[in-house]
Amino acid sequence: MGKAPSKAGRGAGAEGRAELLVKTTLFRQESSSGVTYRIPSLVRLPGAPWYLAFAEKRSSPSDSDAIGLVMRRGQVTEDASIQWSPCEELSSARLPGHRTMNPCPVYDDNTQTLFLFFICVRGHVTEQHQIRTGHNQTRLCRVTSGDRGASWSAAEDLTESAIGKPLGRWATFGVGPGHGVRLAAGRLVVPAYAYYERVNCFCLFPLPFTVQPRALSVYSDDAGRTWHAGQLLGAVSCECEMAEVTDGEGTSRLYCNARRGGSCRVEALSRDSGEHFEEPRKAKALAEPRHGCQGSVVGFPAPNRSESAGTPTWLAFSHPTDKRRRRDLGVYLNRTPLHRSGWEPPVVIHRGPSGYSDLAYDRDLRRFSCLLECGEHSELEQIAFISFTLDDIRQTASEERE
Repeated sequence: MGKAPSKAGRGAGAEGRAELLVKTTLFRQESSSGVTYRIPSLVRLPGAPWYLAFAEKRSSPSDSDAIGLVMRRGQVTEDASIQWSPCEELSSARLPGHRTMNPCPVYDDNTQTLFLFFICVRGHVTEQHQIRTGHNQTRLCRVTSGDRGASWSAAEDLTESAIGKPLGRWATFGVGPGHGVRLAAGRLVVPAYAYYERVNCFCLFPLPFTVQPRALSVYSDDAGRTWHAGQLLGAVSCECEMAEVTDGEGTSRLYCNARRGGSCRVEALSRDSGEHFEEPRKAKALAEPRHGCQGSVVGFPAPNRSESAGTPTWLAFSHPTDKRRRRDLGVYLNRTPLHRSGWEPPVVIHRGPSGYSDLAYDRDLRRFSCLLECGEHSELEQIAFISFTLDDIRQTASEERE
């Protein structure tokens, strides 16, 4: 059972915030068998006291040894504690002869349907093998639940119907990982990325350095009955998450934050809800290790204002803050996401090895939650759940500007 932590308080320095936040381990690496849990995904169901936490179960830390998806359901109690169910395997979220990876849920609160997207990769074929050969062996799949994850439908393969012709130029692809988003107008958006072959293959193999990752959206305008792939971003970008942002004056954009590698992240805005994105820009304030790492972004209403259609959106972003390695996971804030250079310095919520993460925002309790890979010696040791408030992650200097 996870207990919501007390506020860190305005007087607590950024260096001490991580120690004040309570972590609840949901998935732990099994030292005897080598079973490892990776790729956290978190969704807070609006209007219902439930969290759903997903992860990949693997027979080893290797991507090629993924077994399938697992889930734990967390019920929020009256005292703001969370009672977590035992871990269960999602037996329907698979295709014969494939391994299941990259959980990415999106919830339609209009139909009260939860869509869990994932990819299925043939056998033990690696991502790098697909990139080297240009031969895609990945499928886009989903299962659905109408009872908050208590039961799930059979898996549906959407590869041909959702992607279609562009698939011929994709060496491989993935969704998220993390979570999707339902836009105010009703569109459902699942973040995705593809390794796009920029030139035709030579002797059945891509030319060196001609396959590059590009982020994109997969979206539905009919409550999830049909899905479509948007255009690729115009710059190198990989694993991504998205959030709808508004400026309080009626301007709404879909924001994309993507893994890039090198020294910083890349971000882009869409005026048509994810069908196309404007020219991507480097987010120089967001540290990225040399080989990159997945990160999570979530939008939430600006505080101290009445929540309405005109309320501006702020963003929170979780990611390792060390520029050299996956360590010291922090949360950054952005009060002006429609403008450049809006990111403030991060507040670390886990000090030590840390990797992938996924954020959720509870509008009812006005709390954030983060599901993250972390440990004392390695980020593969566990996937833990942390809950915190905006005050816990605001820098003192930032608060004075309001």
